[in-house]
Amino acid sequence: MANWKIYWFSSEKQQAIALFILLLFISFFSTGLLVAVSVFLGELESSLAALDQNRFFQAIGIFVVILLIGIPIVSLKVYLQGKISLFWRRYLTNHFIDRYLSARNFYYLTANTEIDNPDQRISEDIQNFTQESLYFLIVFWDAILQLIAFSGILWRIYPPLMVFLIIYAIAGTILTTTVFGKVLVNINQEQLKREADFRYGLIRMRDNSEAIAFYQGETAESQELWQRFLRVFSNYFRLIRWQLGLDVFQNSYRYITFLLPTFILAPRILTGELEIGVSAQAGVSFQSILISLGLIVSQFEQISALAAAVTRLDELQDTILDLKNQGNNQSVNTLNRVEESYISFDNVTLQTPDSQRLIVENLSFTLNQGESLLIIGKSGVGKTSLLRAIAGLWYSGSGKITCPHTSRLLFLPQRPYMTLGSLQQQLLYPNLNHEVTESQLLEILQKVNLLSLIEKGITLDTIEDWGRILSVGEQQRLAFARLILHAPEYAILDEATSALDEANQSKMYSLLQQTNINYISVGHRSSLREFHQRILELQSMGSFLLN
Repeated sequence: MANWKIYWFSSEKQQAIALFILLLFISFFSTGLLVAVSVFLGELESSLAALDQNRFFQAIGIFVVILLIGIPIVSLKVYLQGKISLFWRRYLTNHFIDRYLSARNFYYLTANTEIDNPDQRISEDIQNFTQESLYFLIVFWDAILQLIAFSGILWRIYPPLMVFLIIYAIAGTILTTTVFGKVLVNINQEQLKREADFRYGLIRMRDNSEAIAFYQGETAESQELWQRFLRVFSNYFRLIRWQLGLDVFQNSYRYITFLLPTFILAPRILTGELEIGVSAQAGVSFQSILISLGLIVSQFEQISALAAAVTRLDELQDTILDLKNQGNNQSVNTLNRVEESYISFDNVTLQTPDSQRLIVENLSFTLNQGESLLIIGKSGVGKTSLLRAIAGLWYSGSGKITCPHTSRLLFLPQRPYMTLGSLQQQLLYPNLNHEVTESQLLEILQKVNLLSLIEKGITLDTIEDWGRILSVGEQQRLAFARLILHAPEYAILDEATSALDEANQSKMYSLLQQTNINYISVGHRSSLREFHQRILELQSMGSFLLN
């Protein structure tokens, strides 16, 4: 229900409601058209049975006029339905992307094992939700209109037929929901999850193709992908078995109705009490009312798929809301963050997010303007965890961290992120609106020893898969170009020169020292010490050495 309100009570609600009312009006017209068709079909059969030529051609003429007027208007119904669902999807996608990326929710969701494949929920589940929700809403509206319109026709023809139809529809609905209901909803939801897991495995292999090739890991990857596909296969096989049972019931339920109206009315037609055309009218009316009353029976497979999509979107929405509430209701075991123009730790005890492991205990230091800090220690001791605490990604622990706003910090991870776009966008990332001239960009490329890219024929507007085109060392130098270009107050470097040789490493840090940027580095090389005034060595069990 919440996902309905997001759009229909939004800033676009006036346009959405206007289009929706127009859609309802066209549905009303299409129901009237269907009633008129059923009447004149009966009139055609009766005129033929009575051998009345004038009556026959009169019915044909009226029938053609109805079609010429009605078909274009009814066709507009599909267009409007698609337009509304597309606008709805656009708004809802923007809503979820905005909340997914705000407050770093995308980062925290990776640690939430209950929310699988948020990418699929935003791309596919929103599409299914908007299209199918509107489809079923119109279908139910059509069902109500047809039920009202054709009930009068059927009751006028033969009241017991109407009574029998209601009993028949109710019995079919009860059987469908009780036998197939919960099972198909759960299977469809599981299928969405397994399909997304299989797709993720393929994408992950593509993104790590070079590493897999170096390891000659094709066999291991093939086995993993095959196991993921087998999970898709087994669940889908279970799904089609249940769908077979549902289809057998639906087809039996539907095809019996082709005979029922004529069978029930046959005695009155054979005695001459009713015209033969009444059978056609009754057949159309019976089918229309049965579709209206038996909507759950005929559409249950689609309803179960929609229910799965709604559940997955609600889970994502609720989890993002929970993350927001956690941020607003910090517990006593949460680090206290204060915004100032410097970085300081005051009796900081840092733990992993699950509070199961101690990283550092009672750490205090202040990094003044012009000072730099190198964090060293054995692999796995928690050096990068301190950077996560500065960035506000980890907050489990106690004490106070004072640092500038994150907009005044720039983090350089060991594996730089290469965005989708041109070489110029790589340099400007994350502030793509940063005003800078082409000559300045070329000068920065020269400073970080990447001007050779331009000499190879690559321009600033060239779009490539830079994560594949550039080596890790080139990517790290490009990250330093970003750093120099944006010139933040503080730079946080997490082994940002690990893929560089000593000469390039010295050049990058020398460039950094020529700026007014204060920086904290994590690294293993002893040669990094000469570029830092202070050294923090993390040891086991939360202990440390600071000088």
